[in-house]
Amino acid sequence: MAFAFPALAFAESKEGVAVILPDMVEFIPMLIAFLILVVILGKFGWPLFEGMLEKREATIAEALKKSEESRIESERVLEEYKKELAEAKAQAAKIVADAKQTGEAAKAEITNQAQSEASAMIEKARVAIEAEKKAAMAELQGSIADISVSVASRLVGEDLSDDEHRRIIERYVNEAGSFNAN
Repeated sequence: MAFAFPALAFAESKEGVAVILPDMVEFIPMLIAFLILVVILGKFGWPLFEGMLEKREATIAEALKKSEESRIESERVLEEYKKELAEAKAQAAKIVADAKQTGEAAKAEITNQAQSEASAMIEKARVAIEAEKKAAMAELQGSIADISVSVASRLVGEDLSDDEHRRIIERYVNEAGSFNAN
């Protein structure tokens, strides 16, 4: 019966308060073994465990310290980057403004140079026209003088010297020019 129901056999052996109290024959060796185990663990295991805990604590503290340093460095780099970005934007704006100002100055210089060149060309053309006009007038006076000499020679019937004819013709041409000027 005890082999078929071991719990019943154990329950039947103790009754009352004896059920919760340990058996002293088993308790004392177990207590001695427990104390030996506590002493061995306290002597050899606990320092290893404590060393592992301290090492882990130091590792975690070091990681936290590095993380904090990284965060601080990241914030510093971010601030530096923002500062450099702002400076780059300001510098780009200044470069654009300078380029615009340089472009405006170049435009004004080119315009002034073109106007002065145009004025010089106009003046040169005016001088050339005046010279051509004078040359044409001189040529015209010469032609008129030649024609007048031949006409006068036919009308007078005698030949005057070329110098006399020219003086007479030039005098008439000048008088005719003075009439046109008025």
